[in-house]
Amino acid sequence: MKLDVIDLRILKELQDDGSLTNVELARRVHLSPSPCLARVRALEMAGVIDRYVAIANPASLGLDLNVFINISLKGQDKAALSNFERQIAEHDEVMECYLMTGDSDYLIRVAVANIAALERFILEQLTPIPGIEKIRSSFALKQVRYKTALPLKLPKES
Repeated sequence: MKLDVIDLRILKELQDDGSLTNVELARRVHLSPSPCLARVRALEMAGVIDRYVAIANPASLGLDLNVFINISLKGQDKAALSNFERQIAEHDEVMECYLMTGDSDYLIRVAVANIAALERFILEQLTPIPGIEKIRSSFALKQVRYKTALPLKLPKES
């Protein structure tokens, strides 16, 4: 799908606030509601808009610890990678999981309440996964930037 300037403006507004009504969205992008809704539906159907979510504040839920864990696997075969990915996706604490370049290393980000919860996660959830060779953790001391909106190339307003 080729995106025009209006599509990009719709995406920007929805990334900033996914709870906008169609009427308010249309006003912000200078369309009438009917064509605005048609464009949103087209963006959804094309998979450009993946889903709508509410972003919760981790601290308000008692999840004060953000930990990045590098995991090395013993094997590099497809079955080992697939098995790890399937099992790691089952854990709610895992917020993100990336296969990194190198020797079958994964980087995951977990959100937990405290060090004791992290220890339980590592010992009871992570280490039982077959094929894990090494686990290294890094703690986030402070979140400097967190965003969910992707960068969009909008033309400068004149």
